Amino acid sequence: MAHDADAKAKTNTVPNANQSSKHWLWLLLLPWIAMIWVPSYNRIEPQLFDFPFFYWYQLLWVLISAVITALVYFKTKTKTKAKSRSPGDAR
Repeated sequence: MAHDADAKAKTNTVPNANQSSKHWLWLLLLPWIAMIWVPSYNRIEPQLFDFPFFYWYQLLWVLISAVITALVYFKTKTKTKAKSRSPGDAR
C-alpha cells in the first residue's frame, strides 16, 4: 500500500518550469496559420522592390519563423547542470 502511494506521488509531480515552458510551443502555430490562410495574402499589391505581395509576404514569414523557432527553442530547452568530471572519467 505504501509503495502504491509513493508511485502515485512520483507520477503526479511535474516541475512547474517544465510545464510552463510548454506553453511557448503555441507560438509555432503562428507561421503555420499565416501560410495556410492563402486568401489573406493572395494579391499583388502592395509591391516591395517590384515583388508582388504574394512573394514578399511568404519570404518575410521565413525570417519571422526562424526568429519564432529560435525563441521557442531557447525558452523550452531544459537547463542541465554540468557535472564536474575528473580527468579519468569516461566520455
